[in-house]
This record gives sequence, structure tokens and C-alpha cells, in this order.
Amino acid sequence: VRTYKGHPLMRKDNLVYYGSMADEFIVMLQILETKKLDDLELATKVSVQLQRTDPAAKARDRVVKKTEKDGFYTALDVGCVWLERALNAK
Repeated sequence: VRTYKGHPLMRKDNLVYYGSMADEFIVMLQILETKKLDDLELATKVSVQLQRTDPAAKARDRVVKKTEKDGFYTALDVGCVWLERALNAK
């Protein structure tokens, strides 16, 4: 499992999950648009959601914050800040 700034990073198709399901929050990054650069697919529009991991919560209640960013690393940086703040808010 790859990690970024101490949290696991897992990808399935156009979804990237950042954080651990064992924690109270996780970040979901969804790649909405890409463009081709040589033989690389670059994410140009990415949805970021800070979500609760509580399985008892309804799906619509799980999303705490959401935004869209241009570029994967911009989106990941936002998600990283949100996750750290959420996990350290106790």
C-alpha cells in the first residue's frame, strides 16, 4: 500500500481513497476529466470529498466537505489538509 504524508493512498479506476477506513474520516478523490500528454493521462479536473467512515451514517450524511480542483496534486493537497484538520479536531 502506498502512503502519502503518513496516510494510505489507494486507487481503483478513477477513484483515489486517501486515509484509513479505521479512522473517523477519509478523503475520496474522483478524477472527472483527463488530458493526454504524450503517453500519460493527466487529471485536469478532480472532485475532493472529506467523508465520514461511519458505516451507520447515511450516504448523504457522510460527505463533510467537497470541492473541485484543477489537477491531481492540487486536489490531493486540499484533501490532505482537510483530513489532518478533521482527524486532529478532537
